[in-house]
Amino acid sequence: MKKTLYILVLSIAIFSCKEAKTEEVAVKDDNLITVTATQFKSGAMTIATPTEEDFDVTVKTSGKIDVPPQNRAQITTFIGGYVKSTTLLVGDKVRKGQALLTLQNTEFLDIQKDYLEVAEQINYLKSEYERQKTLYEEKITSQKNYLKAESEFKRAKALHQSLRAKLVLLNINPLNVEKGKLTSTITISSPITGDIVIMNANVGMYIAPSDVILEIVDTDHLHLELSVFEKDILKVKEGQKIKFTVPEASKEVFKAEVHLVGKSIEGNNRTINVHGHLDENIKQKLMTGMFVEAAIVTDSKKALAIPADALITENNKNYVLLLKEDKDNSHLFKKVGVKVGERTEGFVEIIPDNQINVTSKILIKGVFDVTD
Repeated sequence: MKKTLYILVLSIAIFSCKEAKTEEVAVKDDNLITVTATQFKSGAMTIATPTEEDFDVTVKTSGKIDVPPQNRAQITTFIGGYVKSTTLLVGDKVRKGQALLTLQNTEFLDIQKDYLEVAEQINYLKSEYERQKTLYEEKITSQKNYLKAESEFKRAKALHQSLRAKLVLLNINPLNVEKGKLTSTITISSPITGDIVIMNANVGMYIAPSDVILEIVDTDHLHLELSVFEKDILKVKEGQKIKFTVPEASKEVFKAEVHLVGKSIEGNNRTINVHGHLDENIKQKLMTGMFVEAAIVTDSKKALAIPADALITENNKNYVLLLKEDKDNSHLFKKVGVKVGERTEGFVEIIPDNQINVTSKILIKGVFDVTD
């Protein structure tokens, strides 16, 4: 008897729990969603009409984080060589003039040898040219001898200057060469201050003149490079605010400002380049090459709006829960498609139609408890 009574009590308890659990879930049919007064209260739900809010009028665009050409350097060598030493890695910071790596090649010795030979000849050729010039002016020697001496001196002088320029480009001091201090090793230095973003050199590797050894970017000069379509470009002006996100990295909204607007239409897409300056405090969060989605603020307006939490987005379509009627101590809602416009951090613009207007009653809080 006790066992039977226990089973009966347990069955009633289980049935009661199931019934209570069912009470917490909104009842849905093909057209309407029913929310009881108990569910409405326990979910702290709220019904309200759309309100008029301030919105930015924007031009939607996309682009990337970049730096000006003068703040990006690709390091190459105009004469190839083997990497003798380097200690740098991608991400390392370097200063302008800092040694990046050393290259070794016997061809460097050949240039120095040729320079030294010409340097030793040039004093003689200069002296001979001046002597022949004097003799020619005194009509003691022929014009042919004078012109020959002049030609040889000028040719040697040009070769001397050319070889000297090569030594300077190779970062070899010509004065040391003239003292007989020759070297098969050159040092490549950084032309700018910045961060190494590409490193293609290993010790022992041969570097050809066409190879990019490494790339340096000065991240202090990060900016936005945006592409604005031709139909929108007349709305864009210098000084306008830009709001942008990096979709692949963060949902955070960053701020910038239009600094330059291009003057020509580029490519088959017929777009114009817009250059934007970043706030200094966000540069450390960004990297060159990041893809961005941006909105350039061109104007402001007042429009009908609902809280962002009231909007349901499914399969790239937007809906709200519109109150159709109150019946039997319950609220009956209909899931209605809506067209949205601009957005702020807290509100979404709603484009009025034959279903949604300023008097519509919409569930603005607790929406996801009903739709889950």
